[in-house]
Amino acid sequence: MFKCIEKENHYCNLFNGEWVSNEKTIDVFSPINNTILGTVPAMSKEDIDKIIENSKTSQLKWGETPVSERASVLHKAAFLLEDQADHIAKVLMNEIGKDIKSSLSEVKRTAEFIRFTADAGKHMDGEAIGADNFPGFKKNKMSFAQRVPLGVILAISPFNYPINLSASKIAPALIAGNSVILKPPTQGSISALHLARIFQAAGLPNGVLNTVTGKASEIGDYIVTKEEINFINFTGSTEIGKHIAKIAGMVPMMLELGGKDAAIVLKDADLDEAAREIVSGAYSYSGQRCTAIKRVLVTEDIADELVKKMLDQVQKLKVGNPEDGCEVTPLINTKSADFVQELIEDAINKGATLLCGNKRIDNLIYPTLFDNVTTDMRLAWEEPFGPVLPIIRVKDMDEAIIIANKSQYGLQSSVFTQNINHAFYVANKLEVGAVQINNKSERGPDHFPFSGVKASGMGTQGIRYSIEAMSRLKSIVLTVD
Repeated sequence: MFKCIEKENHYCNLFNGEWVSNEKTIDVFSPINNTILGTVPAMSKEDIDKIIENSKTSQLKWGETPVSERASVLHKAAFLLEDQADHIAKVLMNEIGKDIKSSLSEVKRTAEFIRFTADAGKHMDGEAIGADNFPGFKKNKMSFAQRVPLGVILAISPFNYPINLSASKIAPALIAGNSVILKPPTQGSISALHLARIFQAAGLPNGVLNTVTGKASEIGDYIVTKEEINFINFTGSTEIGKHIAKIAGMVPMMLELGGKDAAIVLKDADLDEAAREIVSGAYSYSGQRCTAIKRVLVTEDIADELVKKMLDQVQKLKVGNPEDGCEVTPLINTKSADFVQELIEDAINKGATLLCGNKRIDNLIYPTLFDNVTTDMRLAWEEPFGPVLPIIRVKDMDEAIIIANKSQYGLQSSVFTQNINHAFYVANKLEVGAVQINNKSERGPDHFPFSGVKASGMGTQGIRYSIEAMSRLKSIVLTVD
């Protein structure tokens, strides 16, 4: 690891307030045209040891810094991020293939997240608890409970929201008094390093935020099993999340994993509204979102009408270059596109009705819609992370609930109905972290609780909940004779 002067198309890691690199580098390709956008350092295990030690030392002083001063740094970071939003959005668009409108929205939303977190942190007060309201104790004992930082937070972010889902880990950890090591995905690392530069420019003390880029296959297990890591905040696949949980031992963690979000449409739904919301929720950013609608469960009596309206909406989607404002753009890499194609071909081979799509140009898969999908097809259960949507016809809402709950996942679901009793009946039966009524499944607002059950994750996000997760209550008990 050595000091690095960033050259054109080479990006460095932030370490103790300086930008450093390594002799080994990793190429970052654009999913749009497969051109090399730049290189990032492939950090070694020895580098990680130094980064962790520095983060541990730096946290001690930051943890003693008044919350108001921490909040001031976050407010400045939010201002700087907004000021550079156009530039960072273009970086984001080129690196992950997200349309320019959504890229800009992600950056601006992240600035608001940081700002709201700064303010929320100033209201995370402790409390004084008297002993005499518990039987057998007198008034001479008092507990002063206060929130204290955990220490060193390892933040591992995904490719699809490298700005927002990095900041959603960094900002709550910082306001709670922790230091953070950010491990961004390789595809998304350039965008995430721009975010790190924002925090540095905002006046964050040296070493309070460090970054580490590198191949997960080489350093992933090493960093998550280091005993100096006090909390792991991970967003990514269920497979990797389970692996981290298994090898990390007793380290507390928050896991945001995969989903197979169902949209349940009942016979009394507003079908025009349902079709618009479902298509938007399924195909925006090519379906590369954990909260994307990934299957539709519709009652047989209205299925034909809903299918017609959905097909009309799908055929209006713009497909192509993200710079042109297209909703459906090339997938992040060839491996992802190959997997989506596998699911499409399995559905066709098993008798599903292809309504549109099944067209591919390199990593670009055109929006694909299937009707008459059955539960013996992979598409009914597996998360495609791509622009393909199965429609499954059911007898009634109870059958829809049964099929929805058979999934290994439990992130979100939607129910479309104009009957409030039906809406709450379905919502209360579904085994998920959140149920949207007459709305697509989605993340946010960011102060709402966000969680998954079963294979979709562990722990609850949302600004206040994230701050609480990355801090702990410490009680000081006073006894007066």
